[in-house]
Amino acid sequence: MATGDAVLDDTLLLDAAALAAVDTGGVLRAAATAGAQVRSAALSADEAGVADLVGHRPRALVLVRRPGASATAAPLVAAMLGPACPVPVVVTDTVPLWTGPLDVVVVHTDDATDAELADAVGSAVRRGSDVVLSAPGDGPVAAAGAGRARLVEPRIPVPPGLDLPRAFAVGLAVTGALGLLGGGFDVRLDALADALDAEAERNQPGHEPFMNPAKSLALRLADHTPLLWGVDAVAAAVAAHGAASLATHAGIVAHADDVGRAATLSGLRRALEAGGAERDVFHDPFDDPAPAAAAPRLMLLATGEDEPGQVLLRRTGRPWPVADVLHPVEEIVRGTPHAVLLRAGVLAARLDIAAVYLGLATRTIEPA
Repeated sequence: MATGDAVLDDTLLLDAAALAAVDTGGVLRAAATAGAQVRSAALSADEAGVADLVGHRPRALVLVRRPGASATAAPLVAAMLGPACPVPVVVTDTVPLWTGPLDVVVVHTDDATDAELADAVGSAVRRGSDVVLSAPGDGPVAAAGAGRARLVEPRIPVPPGLDLPRAFAVGLAVTGALGLLGGGFDVRLDALADALDAEAERNQPGHEPFMNPAKSLALRLADHTPLLWGVDAVAAAVAAHGAASLATHAGIVAHADDVGRAATLSGLRRALEAGGAERDVFHDPFDDPAPAAAAPRLMLLATGEDEPGQVLLRRTGRPWPVADVLHPVEEIVRGTPHAVLLRAGVLAARLDIAAVYLGLATRTIEPA
């Protein structure tokens, strides 16, 4: 199989020992730490005094989006809060100059030397904003908030692009303390960590693809252009993370959007209709080379209770070509408390691990 310019060795996904031999940097092991990242982030947030925000009602909650995990974690937290959030939520690339003592600013980065962010954090704390800083404890960024920002340090090192669980957990800890997601945020984080542990167990290298959702997803995405469409706002935010993860680990370009917006893109619609038929399993790429452009594969992501196909039809007003559905209602059954949050975490973890499997199977992930 070919994925872009890289050749996919799908036999590698059937051999745990071969995977381990290729994964010299331990990227798969790091991807499986999502649950541990959530637990450690919750503990670090507690030690940093995030719980002191309980009862505080800020003028605005500012979620700063920087390169790396926070680029998708900040929109995901904002999507979890939704339009019913009692305070304005601002997702921004830097700390706005209007922030002051009435505002709470949440920042996540794995780049301790981000000079622009260091300046922004220093400016925010000087203006009296309550800054929660998820960052390494050394370097200019941490120094900029020293003694004034609530510093949440990482305890589990992971490669770039695999720290979404930590960024997401810190955002949830802050919004939970502020009462913006309801009470019991500590219980919610424990449940998320447990769900992520279960997902990592399902996706372990020793499981064959039919028992391993991430391997199965990787094989479905291979040799295609993925269209990751969220049927709800939270799922759309997870889709954006999935596209970033595929680019980071597998060098795959994917389109990610909310179905309401994606359905208006006539070019993609035509491509879906033209490429809706499955490729012949007996096709010989040497005798009959495939077209230069990989056929699109539509993946519908959902975190809510309704059937994704019904939501898609309701929101777009038309039927669509056959799509794969990523809606983990078997893992997180309907009626489970905090189901949307848990499904979002499970989907993000599955996409991360699938991207790593693809990266290893195409040798896109370089040896350590």
